[in-house]
Amino acid sequence: MAKIFVIEDDESIRELVKVALQGYGHEVFDFECAEDALEELKYTKADLGIFDIMLPGMDGVEAVKEYRSTETNGHMAIIMLTAKDSEVEKIIGLDSGADDYVTKPFSVMELMARVRAQLRRYEQPVSNKISLGTISINTDTREVFVNGEEVKLTFKEYELLVFLIENGNKVVSRDELLNKIWGYEYTGETRTIDIHIKTLRQKLGTAGDYIKTIRGMGYRAVKE
Repeated sequence: MAKIFVIEDDESIRELVKVALQGYGHEVFDFECAEDALEELKYTKADLGIFDIMLPGMDGVEAVKEYRSTETNGHMAIIMLTAKDSEVEKIIGLDSGADDYVTKPFSVMELMARVRAQLRRYEQPVSNKISLGTISINTDTREVFVNGEEVKLTFKEYELLVFLIENGNKVVSRDELLNKIWGYEYTGETRTIDIHIKTLRQKLGTAGDYIKTIRGMGYRAVKE
């Protein structure tokens, strides 16, 4: 059973998600506004948060940024709900620190699959130290450094980077990345991978060039 925060101002959606999560045995904390959720997160360690982007007062993007800037009560995987099906909105959400996004209207089954995938990844940390060029990763603490400077990555960005580096020169397809990082139950489109890779490259700066796009095949991480 996981502790899951649901932050959604639409009461009907909030109740629908809450009931579905409780049906899987999770403990659910639901909130109408981000401010109340952030206050509770100071005292309660959650495993996953579901944030709507459009909220009264502080919006979901700002709330996620604020939470990620401190994470005083440990790491929490985050899924964002957005009514805007545009690449720009998705990138903004991922850049704020979200690990995944779901576009409204959504099916409860899809959202539950995303939740299960996030919780699986959260429960399976790796335990080695790896590096590539100027990138060094302490996988015990999940810290990423470029030229000695720490780079803050979202949960999914971190998992993508580690998986690509661990596969060396091997070209990894988008489908394989979806299966390994999001879980076999993931029902989204492969465009999700491209958006995450784009934001990951931006955060890594010049070291982002280590991640190569192999047209028609996928990605690989290599120092050239």
